[in-house]
Parts: sequence; C-alpha cells; structure tokens
Amino acid sequence: MWSRQNDGQDIEKIKLTDEMIIRYSRQIILEEVGGKGQKKLLASKVFVAGAGGLGVPISLYLAGAGIGKIAVADFDKVDLSNLQRQVIYSTDDIGKPKAEIIGEKLRRLNPDINVVTINEKISATNVMDLIKDYDIVVDGSDNFATRYAISDACVILGKPYIYGSILRFEGQVSTFIGGEGPCYRCLYPSAPPAGVIPSCQEAGVLGVLPGIIGLLQANEVLKLILGIGEPLIGKLLTFDALTSTFGIYRFRKRKDCPACGENPTIKTPEDIQEHCSLLA
Repeated sequence: MWSRQNDGQDIEKIKLTDEMIIRYSRQIILEEVGGKGQKKLLASKVFVAGAGGLGVPISLYLAGAGIGKIAVADFDKVDLSNLQRQVIYSTDDIGKPKAEIIGEKLRRLNPDINVVTINEKISATNVMDLIKDYDIVVDGSDNFATRYAISDACVILGKPYIYGSILRFEGQVSTFIGGEGPCYRCLYPSAPPAGVIPSCQEAGVLGVLPGIIGLLQANEVLKLILGIGEPLIGKLLTFDALTSTFGIYRFRKRKDCPACGENPTIKTPEDIQEHCSLLA
C-alpha cells in the first residue's frame, strides 16, 4: 500500500499536547490509529480541489480528523443555490469567495492545523505547481477538464488521487495510485462530448448526496494515511440514494492507457474541452 515519503522523520517532529489528546481521543483510542496514527494525520498534507458540494464535507472532516495541512482551491463565490447542499456556508456568506469562507471556518474548527486557501481555477497549466507539495489530492471538482488535469498530474507526480462525482441521486468514488493500479483514464478514457451529460442547471442533485460521497472520499484519505483497511484501488464504488444501495465494480489498468500504460504519451497534464459535467 502507498505510504508517505519520510513518514518517520515527520512523525518524530509531532508532539501531542494534552489538548490534542482530548480533541482526537475518539480516534486515538482505536487500536488501528493510536497516538502514532494521529501523528501521521497531523504530519500529512492534503489538497482538496473544490469547495462545493463534495469539497465541503471532505474539508470539514479532514480538518476535524487532524490532517496537518489542508489546501482548498476554488475560484467561485457563494451563491444562494449552493446552500441546499454546501452546508458550511450561510446566507450571510452569499457573494463572498468560497475559498476565503471555508478557510476561516476550518481554522475555527481546528486551530491545530494549517489551512491554505487558493482562490484560483485549477487547469492543466497550473495543476502541477498547485499539488506538488501535497501528499494526496482529493477531487471535489464539477467538470471533466479539471478532473483529467488532476488525474494526469497525479500520475506524473506519483500522488494518490481520490475521485468522487455526483449526479441527481447517484454518486461514485474511487482511489487511483500510480504504480499500484489503474488511473482515472483507465476507467474513463475520454470525456463525453458536450451535451451528453446534463448541465449543472439541468441535472439537479439531492442535497444529502454530496455529503455521503464526500465523506466516502475523506474516508479513503484517512485509510491511505493510516495504512489501514482496503483502499478503492481498481474499484469503483457506486451509491444510489433512492434505494440506499452500494455497488462495487472492479476495473483493470489498460495497457494502452496514454497516462499510465506501457507506453504513456501524456507527459504533462492535457487540456480538454471544458463543459459542466456533474453538479457539486
């Protein structure tokens, strides 16, 4: 299983204060976590792409769990239509930058951690620089262009990529780690043509769905850092909110994958036609 570089050195620098032991006591008491595991979380750095429906629960629960450094990137502003599912924001936040608001609230939730906010659009041009200093990238974006750019960058840099998406009443989650299984392009070789997937305004989403999927993504992050459980590598987890059922679909690495195959042709993240895909 994937593990962070220089893990031991980083952990030695972490000292659990009495207040920290109380704050994280429900995790520390778990045999699979303990004090050493909590130090692993505090030594970790996670990049969250997006501060919308998925990014909100991802960021909140990673901050609560004690991830030492969390970056949240989003260039959007809070809109009234966001509040049905992006529950970290309030009516008073309408019109304000999402990154700024979520940063303030995460810092208030957990002063132990370092929260970096990036009010910038993620693209194939800047994604490498944005994620290079982080251990894991969690995708809460709402379009294929960002998703493929992040996936390509994570393959090139050898970083775990935690994928999630939602549409109407359904969501899906997977974990991609270069060298340990297939990548996002193995699962979805190319983006669908514009117009095939409903637009953000047309599709709709049940308010609780991004919370469910975002927390499953956060769970994947914690498993990887702690080295416990079975990450969703080579597996696509699906959830249907109408029937409250989960499914697991296995998929393999493609030998001809342009990103992670036997003869990769993607050396830098690729720009693809951008159009709204799945609502976050």
